[in-house]
Amino acid sequence: MRAIWTGSISFGLINIPIKMFSAVQESSLDMDMLDEKDHSNIKFKRVNEKTGKEVTFANIVKGYRIDDKYVIVEDEDFEAADAVKTKTIDIQSFALEKEIESIYYEQPYFLEPDKGAMNAYGLLRDALASSGKVGVTSFVLRNKESLAILKPYKNVILLNRIRFEQEIRDTAELKVPAASKKTSKEMDMANKLIEQLTEKFDISAYKDEYTDKLLKIIKQKAKGKKQTKAPKLEVVHKQSDDLLSMLKASLEKKSS
Repeated sequence: MRAIWTGSISFGLINIPIKMFSAVQESSLDMDMLDEKDHSNIKFKRVNEKTGKEVTFANIVKGYRIDDKYVIVEDEDFEAADAVKTKTIDIQSFALEKEIESIYYEQPYFLEPDKGAMNAYGLLRDALASSGKVGVTSFVLRNKESLAILKPYKNVILLNRIRFEQEIRDTAELKVPAASKKTSKEMDMANKLIEQLTEKFDISAYKDEYTDKLLKIIKQKAKGKKQTKAPKLEVVHKQSDDLLSMLKASLEKKSS
């Protein structure tokens, strides 16, 4: 794995030099865009809108538009905005993980201790594990401030980026039913069905089956084998209003 960020975790007066690695990899197939006529690869170019000429990456700068003019922003400007956060993951507080809604979670990263930081790294990891709490921190990655939590995962410290509150859209515009304030036969039966389908969560039981099937189709197509037509599936836009009988049938189906 290749480190995408280097810096340090600040934990009280303790500084823990670390390297950051992406914790996830895509399971979807990497598709190329081709010209329909001759299947040539489609290439994208960075082009000057005035001259139409291609611009090399080395000659591209970043700019912010103010009053129809661009102010060029350089690397030192980004660091000057907050030099500490560009190199430090500062633990600001600790919290119970269950207090953080799942909607805030974004991207996970593995943190690896740099030379000479093994003991301090192990101390923080084990303290997080024994306390049952997560460290709340903020840092700058790719010129963007990120909020994050630190938690133990297996034998490593996992940094999970989380969204800021202002990044979550308001739900007020969505048309949804009001919360039920009383128990009913439907609610009792729905709870029974949930209980019947409840089991210990095992992530290894779930696989990306769609990608595997798609790859199989692609390999068969490469051998000249024609695919059978996919069955036509229609989305049901209206359910039966008799929820009680549907729930009852669902329970009986699971029992059989």
